Amino acid sequence: MAQITGAQALVEALKREKVDTVFGLPGGANLPIYDAMFDSEIRHILARHEQCAAHMADGYARVSRKPGVCMGTSGPGATNLVTGIATAHADSSPIVAITGQVSKNMIGRDAFQECDIMGIVTPITKYSFQPWSAAEIPSVIKKAFYIASTGRPGAVLVDIPKDVQNEKVDITFPESVKMTKPIAVPRPDSVKIEQAADLLLKAERPIIMAGGGVIISGAFQELQALAELLVCPVVTTFKGKGSFSETHPLSIGPIGMHGHPEANKLILEIDCLLAIGARFSDRSVGRWDEFNPAKIIHVDIDPAEIGKNKPADVGIVGDVKEALGMLVRVLEKKIVQKKDANYPWMKHVNEMKSHYRSKPLPAPREITGPRLLKKMRELIPANAIITTEVGQHQMWASLHFDIIKPGTFFTSTGLGTMGWGLPAAVGAKVAAPNVPVIDIAGDGSFQMTENTLATSVTEKIPIIAVIFNNNMLGMVAQWQRLFYNRKYIGVEMNGIPDFVKIAEAYGAQGFRVQSMDEFSKAMKNALRSDVATIIDVPIHPEEDVFPFVAPGTGLKDMIIA
Repeated sequence: MAQITGAQALVEALKREKVDTVFGLPGGANLPIYDAMFDSEIRHILARHEQCAAHMADGYARVSRKPGVCMGTSGPGATNLVTGIATAHADSSPIVAITGQVSKNMIGRDAFQECDIMGIVTPITKYSFQPWSAAEIPSVIKKAFYIASTGRPGAVLVDIPKDVQNEKVDITFPESVKMTKPIAVPRPDSVKIEQAADLLLKAERPIIMAGGGVIISGAFQELQALAELLVCPVVTTFKGKGSFSETHPLSIGPIGMHGHPEANKLILEIDCLLAIGARFSDRSVGRWDEFNPAKIIHVDIDPAEIGKNKPADVGIVGDVKEALGMLVRVLEKKIVQKKDANYPWMKHVNEMKSHYRSKPLPAPREITGPRLLKKMRELIPANAIITTEVGQHQMWASLHFDIIKPGTFFTSTGLGTMGWGLPAAVGAKVAAPNVPVIDIAGDGSFQMTENTLATSVTEKIPIIAVIFNNNMLGMVAQWQRLFYNRKYIGVEMNGIPDFVKIAEAYGAQGFRVQSMDEFSKAMKNALRSDVATIIDVPIHPEEDVFPFVAPGTGLKDMIIA
């Protein structure tokens, strides 16, 4: 036991959780924490907005698969974190957000920069804490990390009043904590694993649908082993993109609103669906009442997801990696003769893939969204980490950028947060400093968090952003074209700003390209650079993303072009 301040206890507790990096902004209500961090080995990365700090922590968490930490002061500092907290939580990303709060005697009195951040974040976190004594801080932090990372990951908030940060008392650091209600991660039921294996072996037209849970659990090898053992095609949800190599012969690609046409058509023909770590989002399967595979096997760590949107014939609760490993072992014992790669269902699947993928990309001009992404795939290494913003460029990436190495593609799916990609790329680069990190961006989304360039440059975190610049809020404009008689309102960007000058103003390098050859040269330069690089690429303002499943319709209603 030692007598230290609450702020010092917090920093020590973070070190004991093996936290090496914190993303944040200081302010009046969290200055004691920053003072305590001054002499610590924890790296503090200064964001230029608290939302960016939360997105950085989120990107760090998704790549490292351990909780990312962000900080903000009270009041507006805390509320600025909210969008980033909600984004991480919607995509089951483990972050711990630590906010300063006014002193205890000022809470509830409308003090300067006071807000009820606990009440605000309750619906968008797994849990939130507000320790009222410095002695509580070590156990609170240990609980916060346990909750954020155990079971289905998510966001946790720790809100610490300033007088609690300053309080000096004897502090004990627990090795473990007792939870009133521990998070149960049951071992997958062996009986249900057997039932699932039997259904898969009887199926004539099976498909595996891999969701984000495969990426979170790191079950890449198990998923590939299962698919190859069954000779079963694999589709992914958009959150699951990158869970299975899209250059693998069994890959069909993403399904859903902007899924591959063959994937959306084939999944309507199946007699058995193995859904792994997926939640049957409306963006993935369209209308639930029209999505009716004969048999559904649903594997998820969160029991609340089983049967929530679609009833399951076999529901398996448990860690995806463990469940798939068990399923592979059971199938290896049950399979008498492995199917030939050209059995009728796979023959049909390959014919559908060939039909849609043999068609040349529409190219009314040299640079289009799809052609740009295919060129990018040629230029960057297979292990490069990709983040995206939100918009048309994101959907083109779903369709036309093949992920080769599993676990290298990250985007905001659940909340669909514009501005996520650039700060998330910074967090990802901190987690994987020796790997290229590239943000696929749109001009509208990029402007939401462009101040992240300052962090990238000053902290020497070189990332690359490719801006698909159509001078439009492209996705909204596409909907206005399709559904609102081309009445454009609130979507035209009027050629402002000049992204090359923006990059240079922040000390980064910027390129504006007018041809594929210029793009290739700019990307090769960016990959060699030790500073952030912006590549501004003109895209026609009326270029649409197809195929497209309109909201409220089913996969059968997909618009091909």
